[in-house]
Amino acid sequence: MKELALIGRAERVDLPQLSAIKVPAKIDTGADGSSIWAHSIKKEAGCLRVIFFGPESKHYTGEVHEFSPNKFSITRVSNSFGHREVRYKVKLKIAIKGKLINGTFTLADRSSKLYPILIGRSLLRHKFLVDVTKGSPLLIEEKARKDALEEEIIKLSKET
Repeated sequence: MKELALIGRAERVDLPQLSAIKVPAKIDTGADGSSIWAHSIKKEAGCLRVIFFGPESKHYTGEVHEFSPNKFSITRVSNSFGHREVRYKVKLKIAIKGKLINGTFTLADRSSKLYPILIGRSLLRHKFLVDVTKGSPLLIEEKARKDALEEEIIKLSKET
């Protein structure tokens, strides 16, 4: 049996096709699939045209990536609350801990998420072990979001 690479709850990943390096990705063993932030998704003349990330992201280039009809599909995903959504799905090469993998990603608006990429079990299976005490989490940003949420809760509790 081959050795599995150890990764943490968040990792910096590279996406060679997008010329994106050190993109923060959340490792989510509770999610089956993976998703990536897509800012603009348009189906034209049978092709799918996508701009990855958003203008506020340091990984945004504004470059339009085109997927021919045999390079994308449509799927339905459900979140942990049971909400279902139809999304486009594409294959992208992703490098995690030096391993180059062909991954399948649904295209989602992750503009409100801290991590522009979510990596689920299907991509991790037979390649990685996850240790939640390891990795490259965005600790400062996570703390800022937690603090803002606590302030909002305090404010709401005073109003009621």
